[in-house]
Amino acid sequence: MAGRACMNLVLILLLYGCQGNRSDTELSSELASDSQPALTAREKLGRFLFFDENLSVPPGQSCMACHGMGVGFTGPVSVTNAHTSVYEGALHGRFGNRKPPSAAYASFSPDFHYDKDEGEYVGGQFWDGRASDLSEQARGPLLNPLEQNNPDAKYLCEQVRDSKYADLFKEVYGRGSLDLSNEDEVERTYQLIAEAIAAYEASYEVNQFSSRYDFYLAGELDLTPLEALGLQLFEDEEKGNCAACHPSQPDEEGNPPLFTDFTYDNLGIPKNTENPFYSMSEEFNPDGTDWIDLGLGAIVGLESELGKMKVPTLRNVDKRPHSGFIKSFGHNGFFKSLKDITHFYNARDVEDWPPPEVPENINTDELGNLGLTADEEAAIVAFMKTLSDGYVPPE
Repeated sequence: MAGRACMNLVLILLLYGCQGNRSDTELSSELASDSQPALTAREKLGRFLFFDENLSVPPGQSCMACHGMGVGFTGPVSVTNAHTSVYEGALHGRFGNRKPPSAAYASFSPDFHYDKDEGEYVGGQFWDGRASDLSEQARGPLLNPLEQNNPDAKYLCEQVRDSKYADLFKEVYGRGSLDLSNEDEVERTYQLIAEAIAAYEASYEVNQFSSRYDFYLAGELDLTPLEALGLQLFEDEEKGNCAACHPSQPDEEGNPPLFTDFTYDNLGIPKNTENPFYSMSEEFNPDGTDWIDLGLGAIVGLESELGKMKVPTLRNVDKRPHSGFIKSFGHNGFFKSLKDITHFYNARDVEDWPPPEVPENINTDELGNLGLTADEEAAIVAFMKTLSDGYVPPE
């Protein structure tokens, strides 16, 4: 699968490899051209929905506003990432409470469940797993007053019914799919909207498997000595041990690695004091500056899960439109570089850091005192930089 994904879609790789500072709207327009690999009708519909700025109140915010194509479908604004890391919703002054997770490769996450054999929660969507699957996740932001702020499902469905892609919607789902004559019809259409968005998020356009590392796995290139050392440390159970949660090798069926096991961990990350959610009104944050993000524990209601967040994929972890673009890391964006968060993984328990936001259930078995040198940290960072989609091999 890795070789096929890398070799059969050269045109789209060329497109992504040369974008510079181009906007996601421009990228989307070019990706829709006849020269690019075709999306299915449902995936194409999902892309229209994903990029539609009319699906918010007031208009102006699409899914893309928090999940930019040019940065690996996560936060696309450098200055925001450099400070709050949390994005403003459609209504001025309203903010969520976490940095946007990547929408890329989210479609591979299993439905949320408890693994009795391993004794841990697995899968689902969002940082805390509150959505069981991708279509349930797609429903959330559309009606969330802190995000796209549509007043109800009927209003949202009416915008889709009146959109330029309404005929495509009916082509995909049938002539009566935009009939909104009663609550059941509205709910059906709302679910179909979510399923179309999920279909786009599961498409090759979002999940390319086209990084330098994929070419390496396919035998098409070698890693540099520094990158190769980074991979060795990444997988070494006595050193970096990163692969314990971010598997880096193809699975038993030969599918390329996803760089997440979809489990949950409390890494002991400190509060991001610039998080604007702390100053939100009592309507949305009754705890004010005392608010604590309890993660998975708040969803399942168990003290043993307090502070745990879903292990993110490392694919596209360093994808950015230019070298000066700032990305943030961790569920709250506390870290502003791969170097910083890698050092935290290595030395959390042996250096002075701000206190963890949630002191319970911190993973002390797989990180915190790894004993890596500065050069070894740099090697791991160099390896993670090979995971960005859109690599174009030399001719």
